[in-house]
Amino acid sequence: MVDHEGGKKKPVKLPKKQAKEMDQEDKAFKQKKKEEQKKFEELKAKAVGKGPLATGGTKKSGKK
Repeated sequence: MVDHEGGKKKPVKLPKKQAKEMDQEDKAFKQKKKEEQKKFEELKAKAVGKGPLATGGTKKSGKK
C-alpha cells in the first residue's frame, strides 16, 4: 500500500490556556479603562449634536 502524505497536516492541539488570576492592579486598571471609555462615549455623543467644527465655507481670492 502507498502512504498518502500530501496535503495539509492537522496542527498539533495545544492545551487550553489556564484562566489567569487577576490581582488588584489588573482589576483597578480594567475599571479605569472602562470609566475612560464611558467618558469618551459621552463626549462623542455631545460632539455629534453640535455639527461640524470648522465651517470655512468656500475660499475666495481677493482678486476682482
